Amino acid sequence: MQDAIHPKYYDTDVHCGCGNRFTVRSTRKELKLDICNACHPFYTGKLKFVDTAGRIDKFKKKFSAAGYASLGKKK
Repeated sequence: MQDAIHPKYYDTDVHCGCGNRFTVRSTRKELKLDICNACHPFYTGKLKFVDTAGRIDKFKKKFSAAGYASLGKKK
């Protein structure tokens, strides 16, 4: 096995958007998450839309004006 090719491992502080904090081991010193096991709908059992970077709002804004216009077009 070669020396000095393996990354260094640190005690990593993980911070979630919900305020949950925990420590793991990783090659990074700090991680920031949008969603963790304390706030994810699968683990909590609560219905929640996970909207990353406003994608749901962007989709609604883009297609709200069109309505069913695409169904009315004939070839």
